[in-house]
Formats: sequence, structure tokens, C-alpha cells
Amino acid sequence: MDQAQVAEKLAELQTLIEMSGTINMEVFYWWCTGLMVIIHAGFLAYEMGASRLKNALASGVKNILAFAFIIPTFFFFGWWIYLAMYNGFVPDFAAAEAGLPWSSAMGPNLTDNASGIFWGAFVLFAATTASIFSGAVIERIRMSSFIILAIILGSVVWILGAAWGWHPQGWLTVEWGFHDFGAAGAVHMVAGFFALGVTINLGARIGRFAPDGTPQPITGHSVPMSIIGLMLIIVGFFGFLGGCIIYSTGAQWTTIFGTPTTLSSISFNTLMAFSGGIIGSYVITRQPFWMMSGALAGIFSAAPGLDLYYPPLAFLMGITGGVVAPLADKFITEKFKIDDAVGAFAVHGVGGLIGIIGLGVFSGFPNVIEGAPAISFFGQLKSAVVMALLGFVPGFGLSFLMAKAGFLRVPPKAEEAGLDLVEVPLAAYPESVPATADHSTTPGNAVTA
Repeated sequence: MDQAQVAEKLAELQTLIEMSGTINMEVFYWWCTGLMVIIHAGFLAYEMGASRLKNALASGVKNILAFAFIIPTFFFFGWWIYLAMYNGFVPDFAAAEAGLPWSSAMGPNLTDNASGIFWGAFVLFAATTASIFSGAVIERIRMSSFIILAIILGSVVWILGAAWGWHPQGWLTVEWGFHDFGAAGAVHMVAGFFALGVTINLGARIGRFAPDGTPQPITGHSVPMSIIGLMLIIVGFFGFLGGCIIYSTGAQWTTIFGTPTTLSSISFNTLMAFSGGIIGSYVITRQPFWMMSGALAGIFSAAPGLDLYYPPLAFLMGITGGVVAPLADKFITEKFKIDDAVGAFAVHGVGGLIGIIGLGVFSGFPNVIEGAPAISFFGQLKSAVVMALLGFVPGFGLSFLMAKAGFLRVPPKAEEAGLDLVEVPLAAYPESVPATADHSTTPGNAVTA
């Protein structure tokens, strides 16, 4: 074999290696996206189980429709927002051209193995954000108003937060050194505070509070279904975290901020935070709902630093989230009479807040994006305020207008009859128990998470 043939063979080999790396990248995100769908199976089961029998199907259908509406709306404008709005509210039209619905990057293209698979992961992040909000408002919101709010949250609000703080050039990172590996801010804080804003205007379910304001327990119709749903959410979260990592052919994994990381370090810290959250909530509540919800709060409380923490620190952050989340839910319920049916604000909003600020307290790690300041307490604190306002203001404002127009909540008669009959209409278990049965006075512990 002469020198020219050797060079030709080497070039062919190099092409094969690069193509293999590209295909591996595509396969990795493909399966991350598939795992994230399990999150929605979990939310669906959790919310259906946490609903009384007369509302079980409506709670499930709400999740299905949110998923369906967010996919096309994220295609038509959500992805464009991420690419365009990293500077704030002034769009970069040139950078966002690849996100236009008619762009060659937004369709079948044999020279582009990346755009569709990244879009797919992000649209699942968007659907997850909407599902977080979904649980807070079960059993009394109109289906149509929920869908509108879910689209605004999933395809506009969260992705704006992602552009600001979860984009290589996002202004929160470039100007304040913001670091949030697991999207505790853009996804969980934004969704939790959005849910808080809506529940304030939506009001409590009939019977949730006694005339003197004392909270009354409302038990869901299937405790096992709720617990299994929570476990499925945690399974899907491994796909979620996988989607937070950048695959580079022939090089080490990096975060979305450009910092090096490994799946191994993420595995250590995720499982330690998961167990810490369960233990923390178990010590405080002894309730199985809170044990599993505490696991989620534990992961969110460690999420910003899952790529940086030493595992015992992730465990400590998990315990903190598992302890604080149920206490926060109890506080807003008893003090402000807010009926967050599954504790979405406490688990996601407060859990995410602990995570963002906690990284500022414990971390001295630098960001490696050129020109970005190092991670700092005040950078994390200011960014947390931005994420909280970004979620709360549109959630409160839009739901306030809907409530004033009489469009937000079903009428009292419909709520008492059950949303399955009004919004679906179909009985969840027609051969066993009438769908109109009223279980609102069933004794037991409240199904809150």
C-alpha cells in the first residue's frame, strides 16, 4: 500500500469515527427524551391518584392536553425564543434564524443530526414545566383556561428563563456568574412560582377550609397510584439530567455552561440528594406522599450543583429540601389559605430556591465561559429573584385577568358534581363506583406533596 492509499484509508477511518460519534450523540439524546416522557406518565398517575374519584380523569386529561399543545407551540415560537432572547427582552434575530419554523434546521435534514434531538429534549423540559403547574390546580380549574396557561408557561415563560440562565450566552451567567446545572431555576422555580400566582387567584377547592379557616384534609382516591406516579417522575428525572449534559464527540462531557462534567459525578450526587430528600421528609412528616415528594425536593435542592458537589454535600442539600418543602407547604396553607393540591410551589419553587442559593453559599467554583464572573452568593441570589419573578408575575397576572372575566374556574355546581362529568365526560371506574360519588368528606390525611 503506497502513501496515498494509506492517507485515503486514514481519511475514511477519520470519517467513520466522526460519524460514529455523531450517531452516538443522537442516540444518547433520543433515549434521554424517551425517559423524560416517563416524567409525564408519573405526573399523570400522581395527579389522578391525588384527585377524588369524581375528578380523576379530568386531572389526567389535563396532563395529556398540556403535553399535546406544548409540542406544536414550542415548535412555532418556543425554540425561537430560546435562541433569540439570551440578552434579555431584546431579540437577536440573526442568532434565532435556525429556530424559525421554516428553517432547514427545523425539519428532516441529513446533514443535521443535532437540531431535532436538542429541540426534542427542550420541548420535554417545556412539558415538564407545565406539568409541575398542573398538579397545583386540580379539581377546580377550567380545562380551556388551564391549556392557555400551560402554553404560556411551557412555550414562553420557562424558555425565556432558560435563555437567560441556561444558555451559553445567557445574561444571568455572563453578567452574574449564574450556574444551574439541573435547571432548578428555569424549570422548577419558574413553574413553582407560576403555580403560586395562579392558585392565589384560583382559590381553594370547596371544602378545603372550614368557615374559621382551618384546613380540611381532602384525600385522593388512590394513594398507591400517587406514590407510583412520584416514583416514575424520579425515574424520568435521570433522562432530564442526561439532557442537561452536552455530548461532544471525542471530548469530555460538558454542562450547558461549558464546565466539564461526567455522568458518573451526576450519578453520585443525584442518588445522594434523592435519598436525603426522602429521609428529611420522613423525619418531618412520616407521610409516604411527602417521602416521595421530598425525594424530588431533595434533587431540586442539589440540582444546580450536581456537576460540582462532593456527594455528602449533595446529601445534605437533599435533606434540607426534604425538611423545608413540607414545612413551606404547611406555612402557605395555614397562613395564607392557599390550596396548592399537590404542594407544587413548596416542592419545586422552594426546592429550586434552596438549590440556587445553596450553590452560592457552598461553591467557590469558577465558571469557564470566557468573561463570565465566578459563581457567587449574590450572583445566585439575584438570579433566584429573577427566576421567581419570571414565574410569579405572568402566572398571577394572567390568572387575575381570567378570574375577573369569569374564565378561570368552573362554577360551584360543576365542581361539586365533579370535573369528570363536566370536562371529559367519562367515569373513571364505571363498573365499580359511580363517578358522581362525593368523597369530599372521606376522613384521612390530605394528599399533598
